[in-house]
Amino acid sequence: MSSVVEEIRSGLEKALADSLQVSRDSGQIRLDTLPEITVEVPREKGHGDFAANLALLLAKPARMAPRRAAEILVQNFAGGTWVERVEIAGPGFINFYLKPGWIYLALPMVISEGGSYGSVNIGQGRKVQVEFVSANPTGLLHMGNARGAALGDSIAAILIFAGYHVTREFYINDAGNQIENFGLSLEARYLQLNGQDIPVPEDGYHGEDIVASCISFREKYGDSYTNVGAGERRSALVAFALAEKLKFIKKVLSDFGVEYDTWFSEQSLHDSGAVLETMEFLKDQGCTYEKEGALWFKATDFGADKDEVLIRSNGLSTYFAADIAYHRNKFLRGFEWIIDIWGADHHGHVPRMKAAVQALGYDPAALEVIIMQLVRLYKGGEIVRMSKRSGQFVTLEELIEEVGRDAARYFFVMRSSDSHLDFDLDLARAETNENPVYYIQYAHARICSILRQLNEQGGQMPDPENVDFSLLKEEYELALARKLADFPGEVAAAATGLAPQRIARYLHELAGLLHSFYNSHRVITQEQDLSAARLVLVEATRITLENGLGLLAINAPERM
Repeated sequence: MSSVVEEIRSGLEKALADSLQVSRDSGQIRLDTLPEITVEVPREKGHGDFAANLALLLAKPARMAPRRAAEILVQNFAGGTWVERVEIAGPGFINFYLKPGWIYLALPMVISEGGSYGSVNIGQGRKVQVEFVSANPTGLLHMGNARGAALGDSIAAILIFAGYHVTREFYINDAGNQIENFGLSLEARYLQLNGQDIPVPEDGYHGEDIVASCISFREKYGDSYTNVGAGERRSALVAFALAEKLKFIKKVLSDFGVEYDTWFSEQSLHDSGAVLETMEFLKDQGCTYEKEGALWFKATDFGADKDEVLIRSNGLSTYFAADIAYHRNKFLRGFEWIIDIWGADHHGHVPRMKAAVQALGYDPAALEVIIMQLVRLYKGGEIVRMSKRSGQFVTLEELIEEVGRDAARYFFVMRSSDSHLDFDLDLARAETNENPVYYIQYAHARICSILRQLNEQGGQMPDPENVDFSLLKEEYELALARKLADFPGEVAAAATGLAPQRIARYLHELAGLLHSFYNSHRVITQEQDLSAARLVLVEATRITLENGLGLLAINAPERM
């Protein structure tokens, strides 16, 4: 879809390029090669609608004071449809001030594009996989999983809106040591339920959910598994409990607004022989060596700090070996950009995983790992303590019950993933302007209330093509229209930077402008033409709020 800001920006960049060419052809500016020209939206409102630092870039190659270069460029600048004046600031910044009318261009565009407004096509159908949460299916989902779910799902939605072909994937860790410990923990609880005094292993799983799984198992099979071999008993318990827990994980994530395209089993990599096949591939590439009976990966050859074990001396593969096979599988499925979201405790795993990707013959830059920092929950001003092993932690299911999906989703993405997140449960529940989710949703509901009022009065939404937008002259009207024009650019920036917090922040700022406008001006007035312009303005705001909230899987309520 088109973007007013991008159209004007590219027009100014072309006009600047023409000015530079004229300056060069006339000998006023001597250059061997032309620099890349970039026009940006300045942070400070007083610095114009758009600005360029081209003159500063010319200083060294042209051997000229940047301010002098700026003067020549401005002198030869042919202008543009919307340029009102051009000023030179500071050491040589070129600031463009546009006629107010350019801001109105976005309004009919929002109305006509509706639910597509803000979408861009920077992805051009590029095939992307976003793998997130991927929690061990041995327990309940905790706050770290919840943050990963909100981040991953929002990133995937933004990428789709930006023109990428995206697959959401959950990697089921259903193999290895944690499954062995899971089986031993289940066995102990099952035998305890059948009157045997068997302790749960110290490094096993002690949560109440393990007991609940064993109670369900016993309700179905009674004590029939007390008299079979330990291997058969543990295998049956694990199969039953894994299916039960995966079903529960899928339901909780669905309640959180997350639907996966693919659930990929780690065990399937072992069963299909993909792990051993990948190890043989690395051997053939000369990327491994044997030491003390184990097979090692030459990770240091690819920039990692140390080499890593792939196959232990007892013949069992490591988790890293399966992870390499899994990432190879991703590339073999045709994904061009692989995005993994990992917890902070996996930070050290990034360089060795990138080393493995390179050893497999792929570009390590095609793997992008987002490291997600920890979440601290607060309630009543006190930190809510968590311990997964003891089962004393707030689960995602409990969080949804406590604050609702919308608040939880927003709070998890309102900060950058590399920032620690303090989640205030009391604030998330509050129906006040201090709660950013409530503040944004209330803006949408306010507009819906205006539209209901219009309906009740027998009025209709005017055709934007017949509206005189020049009547929108007040500060908040212009600021609101300007903000709407920024939305496609925010989507593009959020997609490029994998930064859903940009959308969260944009929505909060847009809601603030709407509230300021609402508190200062009536929309439906005695002046029919002004009412028409304001109605289009608020409807365009409503559409943009709904589209932005949709990217974060947050509801846009009509009443509050």
